[in-house]
Amino acid sequence: MDILRTPDERFRDLPGFPWAPHDVAILEGFEGLRVHYLDEGPRDAEVTALCLHGNPTWCYLYRHMIPVFVDAGVRVVAPDLIGFGRSDKPAEPGWHSFDKHRAMLMRFVEWFDLKNIMLVCQDWGGLLGLTLPHEMPERFTRLLVMNTGLGIGEVTEGFRLWRAYSNTQSDLPVGKLLGRGKPGLTAEELAAYDAPFPEARYKAALHAFPNLVPEGNDAPGVAVSRRAAEFWSRQWAGDSFMAIGMKDPVLGEAPMRALQQVIRGCPPPLELAEAGHFVPEWGAPIARAALQRFGLAP
Repeated sequence: MDILRTPDERFRDLPGFPWAPHDVAILEGFEGLRVHYLDEGPRDAEVTALCLHGNPTWCYLYRHMIPVFVDAGVRVVAPDLIGFGRSDKPAEPGWHSFDKHRAMLMRFVEWFDLKNIMLVCQDWGGLLGLTLPHEMPERFTRLLVMNTGLGIGEVTEGFRLWRAYSNTQSDLPVGKLLGRGKPGLTAEELAAYDAPFPEARYKAALHAFPNLVPEGNDAPGVAVSRRAAEFWSRQWAGDSFMAIGMKDPVLGEAPMRALQQVIRGCPPPLELAEAGHFVPEWGAPIARAALQRFGLAP
């Protein structure tokens, strides 16, 4: 299998992103595949924020939230999914699957032995991340969820349009896509989103992911996502906070309101009138509001 690794020089001098890279290549079942992550804040912190990104972003997406969490004494661990960011990139779209990426996150949490986790998730970070707590409920105590969903086999028309568009792109223009989602990003910030992908062959995961969103009763990921939905509605005993980017045409207000009803005890969401799909780009006030809700504000 052809494994690509983005040259380190493409990640130099990223705006608003001063943190040192780390990686692990010994996760069970993924030996030899390098998974990049950030690890900021006190290692002995009471609470750890596990920040999970989606497609086509990487942990750079959380650069506005990380300082807020760290200033509050929260440890922040933010991995890049395999195929994204500074993590290794299998060159074949067929390598990627819902179960494989979920398993990587499970092994990652176990390898770190993370506890008292505040799950922070958006897009695929939620599709995958929301299926973790029911398998290890003793590790998760808080949830900050933004424009995502559970892969229970139902998709929105907005998602179908996005998938159709993605499938026509041989070289998905990541920076331009983020620029449309968050007007006002600088050229340097857009370049940071392009940095992981020197050329089209590095984008196998980007091509694969829209077609991995579970649709239909028998799709991979549906069974575990439905078990997760049962957990969130009946057994979740932690605290929750939801923020909605109201201009998201794919996972906006309606699907997020539906998700709110699934999450036991989830309070009314924070509505961000100007935010689109990539909600963590508006992250600092969201992080502060979530910390206030969780009683962790400095």
